Amino acid sequence: MREPVSGGDLAAHAAPLLASLSPERQEAFLLRVERWAPDLLAGLAVFGEAAAVTAERLVAVAARAYAARPDALHTLDARRLLRPGWVQDPAMFGYACYADRFAGDLAGLERRVDHLERLGVTYLHLMPLLQPREGDNDGGYAVQDYRRVRSDLGDREDLRAAATMLRERGISLCVDLVLNHVAREHAWAEAARAGDEEHLDYFHVFADRTLPDAYEATLPEVFPDFAPGSFSFDEGLGDGGGWVWTTFNSWQWDLDWSNPAVLVEFADIVLDLANLGVEVMRLDAVAFLWKRMGTNCQNQPEVHQLVQALRATARMAAPAVLFKAEAIVGPRDLVAYLGGSDGGAHVGRVSDLAYHNSLMVQVWSMLATGETRLARHALRALPPTPPGGTWITYVRCHDDIGWAIDDGDAAAVGVTGHGHRRFLSDWYAGEFGGSWADGLVFQANPATGDRRISGTAASLAGLATDPGAAIARVLLAHTIVAGWGGLPVVWSGDELALPNDEAWASEPGHGADNRWAHRPRVTDDLLPPAPGTVADRVLSGLSHLARTRAALPALHASLDPEVLDDGLDEGVLGLLRRHWSGTLVGLHNVTASPRPVPLRLLADLGLATPYDALGEQPVTGDADGLAWLGPYAAWWVVDRSS
Repeated sequence: MREPVSGGDLAAHAAPLLASLSPERQEAFLLRVERWAPDLLAGLAVFGEAAAVTAERLVAVAARAYAARPDALHTLDARRLLRPGWVQDPAMFGYACYADRFAGDLAGLERRVDHLERLGVTYLHLMPLLQPREGDNDGGYAVQDYRRVRSDLGDREDLRAAATMLRERGISLCVDLVLNHVAREHAWAEAARAGDEEHLDYFHVFADRTLPDAYEATLPEVFPDFAPGSFSFDEGLGDGGGWVWTTFNSWQWDLDWSNPAVLVEFADIVLDLANLGVEVMRLDAVAFLWKRMGTNCQNQPEVHQLVQALRATARMAAPAVLFKAEAIVGPRDLVAYLGGSDGGAHVGRVSDLAYHNSLMVQVWSMLATGETRLARHALRALPPTPPGGTWITYVRCHDDIGWAIDDGDAAAVGVTGHGHRRFLSDWYAGEFGGSWADGLVFQANPATGDRRISGTAASLAGLATDPGAAIARVLLAHTIVAGWGGLPVVWSGDELALPNDEAWASEPGHGADNRWAHRPRVTDDLLPPAPGTVADRVLSGLSHLARTRAALPALHASLDPEVLDDGLDEGVLGLLRRHWSGTLVGLHNVTASPRPVPLRLLADLGLATPYDALGEQPVTGDADGLAWLGPYAAWWVVDRSS
């Protein structure tokens, strides 16, 4: 058995690879190896006896990337090490889009930066831009080549130029990195199909259905309509074909992350993207990496160990880089992707960012019901974020909305989880009496009753039936997620109140996927919007929201909000944030009528002279000591007694 390695051993192993660098730069890397070697080795424990040699391979990958890293990015690393909580600053405000649908291509981003700056954007997530397979490719998530950019968007140098331009304008670039699977046409899969033993071990391949059937007994279907089951037969595998694990589609082959070689490959890919200037890696489908018989093969403990090892490697070479976990999982599992699991063993060692899917679902639930009981209970029940962990908060994303309502949360407020999920699907499909929503049902599953929903924020908020109310609902929803305290991200087109794209099915490959209805193109004629239009009113409202947020220290993402309950009307969501600079109380009316807020409540929370930072005016009451919060209105209340 090989002797275990230490940080000093790994530093000595890497030293020869740094010979071309200055002594100061060499020392900086070796100090990082010593600092993050314990995290690396703890994560690699998942590989047993292979951990030591895998650690050496990963440190070598890091050393080579570090030696090749441009000077400007070394400077960025130094800045970020001096200010590790930069992404938690209230000035952080995000935007997510497809580069082609927002700007045409990567070069076109430069003419869109003025729009982003008006909105207050400091973080830009560009949806999949690495080379996918031709034809159907799950919106770009079936990657054929991680080293190439989609040819219609540009090339690697265009990506480098875009990242540099954005960084110089104060905007950090986030790019998708698909971890769970590759396209069937990826070089690794092609080699496996050709019989290469090394690359066959990159995948879960089976000669017959015995093991796949055993796994299927506990596996849920992701796309039951057009990709039932989790295994596909490929006639090119072996003699007479074989079965390969395909969680999402038959042409998306799941990787076997129990093979250390897969981790080493992805470490090299991460650092290649980092050296192009990508600052945040969105770890797509990260929850699915580890397979275990008898489970749903999601959220297994080994996932967090693998991410810890990958992150430790990245921090050695490019500590400016952050990881964002794309884990759309149940509310109780969310916090684990920020390190809040396993007794805290992974705190500060896995993903820096994770999607607050539960908050998004509760926002739409409150708007549909006009009351906050379920949201108060569900959001209060979530465990606190660990130090350094930051939520991505959002109203919409590129995906459909799955109604992640916990059965226990629902029962606690007197409803059933199944019934409430069905109500939300019916409401946002416009099928429930009195609904103002205009959404589309996505992936209905008769066996489970699951009906997810597609639609832009404006269409789901009722733009077609009552534009004025829809504007108020869209702004209120974004105010809630911006006031939660994470990093709020606006989905492309929602800042312009764009409706569902009626021609979504007309583009090649889109006809079977109505999520393209809420991925409209932001064309030149839409920018800038004409003054006074719906688009201008929403854009101006969100821009004001971002500016106000940036000036409020109490919205720093290191603080968890307290969900208020006692003394508040059931139509008002109250969020309390205590900061050394002062207290902030966010009040949000999710109903179509004015709602009372007792001034006594604000006084008891330390707001002797309450002032609404959003409305830029004092909060005053009537003769009964009640302040009235307007329909779909929000206040961010601070104290102005000094």
